[in-house]
Parts: sequence; structure tokens; C-alpha cells
Amino acid sequence: QVQLVESGGGLVQPGGSLRLSCAASGSSFKVNYMAWYRQAPGKQREFVAYITNGGITNYSDSVKGRFTIIRDNAKNTVFLQMNSLEPEGTAGYYCDIEGSSSSGSSFAYWGQGTQVTVSS
Repeated sequence: QVQLVESGGGLVQPGGSLRLSCAASGSSFKVNYMAWYRQAPGKQREFVAYITNGGITNYSDSVKGRFTIIRDNAKNTVFLQMNSLEPEGTAGYYCDIEGSSSSGSSFAYWGQGTQVTVSS
């Protein structure tokens, strides 16, 4: 079993920055893929960014150049550095962690979500 704990959300003014984190804990597992999604009220959950265990990253066009996804493999933690935040970035942000256990079975878990509100 893998547990995820997200943190870092809050209220920020337009143009401001926030750093989200998502830490995975448990026993005998390997994390391969780590990603962030977001869901605004009344909208579907959408992809924000991912990073592979090899460090390959990909971003949605709406955040490219403003957000950076980073991972700390030693701590099984993924971060989302968000700069130049816009009101359209107001949403619940969710991490997605995928990997495998020591027995070889694969897993995929969502974090509990952290709210980001961009408003003056």
C-alpha cells in the first residue's frame, strides 16, 4: 500500500507563485511516473505536467514556461513550482503516482488534492 500526502496549496494573487508537493510513502515500491492534474469547479480534471523516472517532463500548453515539475527520487516526492499564476489556475490540484511493488504488481494512486486559489 502506498500513501500520498499533498501540501502547498493556498490563496495567491495573480502573478504570484506557489510550490505544491506530493510525498509517497509505504514499503517496498518503486515510483515510475509522477504527474499533476487539476480540476476547476464544474470542469473535468485536466493534465498539467508529468515527469518520468528518467527525468523526462511534459507540460500542458496552458502552463508551459510558467510551471516546473521536479521530483526527488530519494524521498519519492514530486513538486510543482507554479509561477506567474493566473486566475484561470484556480482549481484543486491532484498528484498521480504510478509505479510497481516489490512483487511486481503495478499501482496508480491519486493524492487527496490541494486547493489553489488565484485572486486579488
